[in-house]
Amino acid sequence: MHDMKRIFVSAGLAAIGAISLHADEYAPDFTAMDATKPWSVSATLRGFYDDNYTTSPNGQKSGSAGFEFSPQGSLIIPLQQTELGLRYTYGLYYYQQRENQGSNPIDQTHQVDLWVDHAFSQTWEGKIMDTFVSAQDPALSSAPTALPYRVEGNNIQNVGTLSLHHELSMLFSTDLAYQNTWVDYSNNQGFPGQPSYAAMLNEDQNSGWVSLNYQYLPDLAFMLRYTLSWDDYTANQVIGVGTGGLYYSNSRNLITHNISVGAQYSATANLSILAWAGVGIYDNYNLPSFDTQSSTSIDPTANIAATYTYLPGDYVQVGLTESASPVATADVNSKTGSLTLYQEATVLYATVNHQITPKLTGSLTGHYQYSTYASGANNGQPQDWYTFGINLAYAFTPWISADVGYNFYYLTRTTALQGYSRNIGYASVTATF
Repeated sequence: MHDMKRIFVSAGLAAIGAISLHADEYAPDFTAMDATKPWSVSATLRGFYDDNYTTSPNGQKSGSAGFEFSPQGSLIIPLQQTELGLRYTYGLYYYQQRENQGSNPIDQTHQVDLWVDHAFSQTWEGKIMDTFVSAQDPALSSAPTALPYRVEGNNIQNVGTLSLHHELSMLFSTDLAYQNTWVDYSNNQGFPGQPSYAAMLNEDQNSGWVSLNYQYLPDLAFMLRYTLSWDDYTANQVIGVGTGGLYYSNSRNLITHNISVGAQYSATANLSILAWAGVGIYDNYNLPSFDTQSSTSIDPTANIAATYTYLPGDYVQVGLTESASPVATADVNSKTGSLTLYQEATVLYATVNHQITPKLTGSLTGHYQYSTYASGANNGQPQDWYTFGINLAYAFTPWISADVGYNFYYLTRTTALQGYSRNIGYASVTATF
C-alpha cells in the first residue's frame, strides 16, 4: 500500500484523531532530488495481498490480491527570502476480489500539500501550510482524524495553518499560529441508534495558540504554550436519543483550553528529546438541558519524543502522546441519559531505521494506542489498537528503487465499536526523476 512504511509513525504521532495539531510538528518530506532541482516526479507500482481490505470483524474477513499505482509530482521554488512548495500524490488501488464479486474494484486517493515560508527579516518568519486528503481506507491517509475503519466514498480532510515566529532577543522568541481543520465523511445515512460517520465526525475546527520560547542553554530550550480550540460538528443529524429529547451532531460541540510546558534538549550530538506536558480543559457547552452530566472536564495532555541517531541515516525514535480524540459512537447511557463525548487516548510508538548496506535499508515501526470513552453508555471502557510494520528498501540507482514489506493491524472490540485484525504484504518498484 502507499507509503506503508511510514503509516504507523504518523498514526502514532497523531493518534486516531488528536484534537489539535501544531505548525511546528509539520515538515515537508523533501527527497534528495528536491535539493538538486526545483521539481521532481516519481511513480510507484506495487503489488499486495490484503487479508481484510474491508476492515471487517474476524470471521467476516474478505481478502484480496491487488496492485497500486501512485504517481507523485512536486515543485519547490527557493527564492531569496521565500520558499514555495507544491506536492500532489495520486493513488489508484485495484482489488481483485471486488472485481470477482462484480463491485467497483478501484479505490482512489488524492493528497495535495502546499507551503509558503517567508522570512520578513532576520527576526520575523511566517509560514502558510495546507494539506488536503481524500481517501477511503485509513491505511491510505495521513489525516489525523482518520477512523481505523474503511469508509466508502470520498472522505475528505483539509488542514490549513498560518504561523508567525518572532525572535525577541538572543534568548527569547514567540510563536503565534492559527489552524483550521475541516472533515467531511461521505457516509451520511444513519439513524438515532446507529448514526452515520458524517453525523458523528464531520466538523469545522478552529485552533489558535501562542507560545513563549526560552533558549536557556545552546542545547536546552523551554517553552510555554496556550491553545484555544473550537470544534463545531456540522452534520446537523440526530446522533442519539436521551431521556428528555434528541441529541444532534452539534450537541458535542467543544471548546478546549490547553496550557502546556515543554522542553527540547540535545543531550548529545546524536540524541535529542522533546517533551510537552499540560492540562486540557474541555467544555461541551452545547449539551441540551436534559443531559445532566457536567459539561466541563479536565484531562492531562502530553507529547514526548526521543530520537537517537547512532550512525548517519540510522536512528531510533520512541514517543508517547496523551490527548482527547473525537469518537465514532454516541451511545447514550440509558440510566443517566448522558452522551458519549470523546475518547482519552494514550499512544506509544517506536521506529527503527537502519542502513544495512549503502543500498539496502530496513525499517521497523510499531504503535500501541489505549483509549477510554468519556461519559455515555461505555464510560471508561477501553479499546486497544496495535500496528506493526517491517520494510526493506533497495536503491538500484538514485532513480530506481524497490521495496518489500509487511504490515499488521489489530483493533480490539468494544461494546460500541467492532474490532478486527488485518495483514498486508507488498512489493513495489519506484522510479524518480
